[in-house]
Amino acid sequence: MAAAKKINLEKSLADLEQLVEELESGDLPLDKAMKKFEEGIRLTRGCQAALKDAEQKVQILLKSAGGESLKEFEIDDE
Repeated sequence: MAAAKKINLEKSLADLEQLVEELESGDLPLDKAMKKFEEGIRLTRGCQAALKDAEQKVQILLKSAGGESLKEFEIDDE
């Protein structure tokens, strides 16, 4: 695994939530909205990388403990 920049997942998710609220308000000028959108994309990619890293660690721990491999998570479409 490459040594990626460590992020605080909870803080990044809170920051993303705040960005979404600001963008949904419609009160931002276009240039500021675009910068917020770009920041949101950056935060999203960081969160995805952190979650993938965590999943890989869990898989390694399960294999070393002789456990089952992870199964795909299914979302109910209700």
